[in-house]
Amino acid sequence: MSLDRFIDGFDEEPGYLDYARTGPLSRAVLEEGNVFADFLRRVRHGSLDVLAEQDLRLRTAVSALTGFDVDRIAFQPNTTSGLLHAMFGLTGNVLLSPDEFPSLPLAAVRAQEALHTVQPTWLETDHGRVTPGQIRRQLADNTVAVAVSLVDSRTGYVADLEGIRQVIGDRLLIVDAIQGFGIVDAPWEHVDVIASGGQKWCRAGWSTGFLALSERAVDLLVPVFSGYTGTEETEVWGEVPPPAPDARAYRTSVPDPIAESRLAVALEEIAEVGVAEIAAAVARNVSDVIDLADDFAVPLASSRDERERAGIVVLEPEPERLSALTAALYNHGITSTTRGGTVRLSVHAGTTRETLEMLRAAFVSFSTTGY
Repeated sequence: MSLDRFIDGFDEEPGYLDYARTGPLSRAVLEEGNVFADFLRRVRHGSLDVLAEQDLRLRTAVSALTGFDVDRIAFQPNTTSGLLHAMFGLTGNVLLSPDEFPSLPLAAVRAQEALHTVQPTWLETDHGRVTPGQIRRQLADNTVAVAVSLVDSRTGYVADLEGIRQVIGDRLLIVDAIQGFGIVDAPWEHVDVIASGGQKWCRAGWSTGFLALSERAVDLLVPVFSGYTGTEETEVWGEVPPPAPDARAYRTSVPDPIAESRLAVALEEIAEVGVAEIAAAVARNVSDVIDLADDFAVPLASSRDERERAGIVVLEPEPERLSALTAALYNHGITSTTRGGTVRLSVHAGTTRETLEMLRAAFVSFSTTGY
């Protein structure tokens, strides 16, 4: 698939710059979901078998993008579920920033409170940015794992996964990947646990996600929440078999095959185009947004370095001008996120010239509004 054809699948209205919150469904995802919903509606002879095939299809699609074996991948309904599996399965100290998206610190603390087997150690960061150097300085002998976001949701900073791996040695590296999965060409071979959802940059909608485990993670983590589909038995009656020896152990029930089909087709499209090519297109659009912000002297809080950024641009106007910027964006049809004194714009490969012109008009309005 060409990049142009991939971009043609973006059907949202102009002005959408909020992929970091949620990605509007791609055309292929919408069509795929409708097809399988119709299968379930009509329940034609043999259609249930087709629905059941979506689990392997989804795991194969994840494998193609991450390099993880299909047997070490399990469907999850969201990122948080995967992170909870990882944190509840740990024993020992996990180093992570308290400023990560709440899914990570909350999972660690809930596991500590419930089981008392994992102990969060709070990492001091550089304005929310987790770097190998900070991790090196704060690692302890009893640290068994390090947890980090692939992309920080507030700063847009992309974690240096290879550098972190070099620093932490054979400790587990747990990554909340949702903020950037599909648009960041990450070195997944350095990661032990990948938890991601598909509703943001993959544009697959809610209730889609996965948990991918390295061989080391499968050996070290305990599948605390493991349902009847998490065993090696196809029929579990009158006995309680042990969890399966692979990622199947982290299934709690039968996966949603329609959700799996939506995420599968989204990932198949991404793999066909290539993450590197999509990332390059995103980088070009991010540069255009940064240039527009510079043209109108709108202060930038996120990184300008292409190696440290993904699809997020964070604007930080003077506090007294925040409302004016938010109003200008809203009045010109720009969908964005305002939080903690900043405005977050997030672009994708399919962000259009029309959207960028709408952003320009919003900046014009903002720059001409009196103090």
